[in-house]
Amino acid sequence: MTVTIYHNPACGTSRNTLEMIRQSGEEPEVIEYLKMPPSRERLADLLARMGLRPRDILREKGTPYAELGLGDPALSDDALLDAMMAHPILINRPIVVTTKGVALCRPSEKVLSLLENPVATFTKEDGEQVNASAIRLKGEVVKPNAELVELLQAADLPVADLHEPGRIFMRFLDENGALAGYGGYEPLGNVVLLRSVVVPVPNRGAGLGGAIARRLMRHATEGGATEAYAFTSEPRSFLSAAGFRRIDRSAAHDAVKQTRQAIGLCGASASLWHTVLA
Repeated sequence: MTVTIYHNPACGTSRNTLEMIRQSGEEPEVIEYLKMPPSRERLADLLARMGLRPRDILREKGTPYAELGLGDPALSDDALLDAMMAHPILINRPIVVTTKGVALCRPSEKVLSLLENPVATFTKEDGEQVNASAIRLKGEVVKPNAELVELLQAADLPVADLHEPGRIFMRFLDENGALAGYGGYEPLGNVVLLRSVVVPVPNRGAGLGGAIARRLMRHATEGGATEAYAFTSEPRSFLSAAGFRRIDRSAAHDAVKQTRQAIGLCGASASLWHTVLA
């Protein structure tokens, strides 16, 4: 198959994506887009094929985003494209093009769905394990049950409010039909609180937690959510793998501050994580 990656070698996510492609048996065309930026027409075509708008791939960190005032929601798509043409660093990376589709591969394992023979397992530069089978999880919405309660209690996660209204839970199976884990979220208008993500002990360390979190966020996005939050009382690598970043609890959306998890179930020492849903 033909594979092209718009790559920044200084970016860990981009490096991981490139290595996943190569370990999957493909040698891609590598375009270092800071040296050879795509034309305006090419970028517009890539956006159309991804079903995204310019703001969806606009990078903030390490760019002139703030000084150019690009956070202004009144700016048109054309204005944002103009900024990207003038400052290619504003284009988020890596964008991968294959015969199966086009995607902004953040997190990097998104590339696996674009490849014919994706590598079965992969270790990222930071040591995180990625399992290709996790990308093919099957999920269904379920009511809280004894299996979920047992898994949450074993992981020392809250169960007191499982049966209260306004919670959505999903059960996930791997490609062989075996239990991969559970997860849930609380819809709060246009934001959601991710919760109850738990993987059976034998399955941990294979990237399933991050895969479940991403599937939950996709489900929430289909319901109109634009932001997601999550509390944790310990470092949870799957949150960062799913695109979350740790923030101060005072920065939480008001609706999140009023949840049972925020008020008491998670404790004052629990850290808060946040991500914007594309």
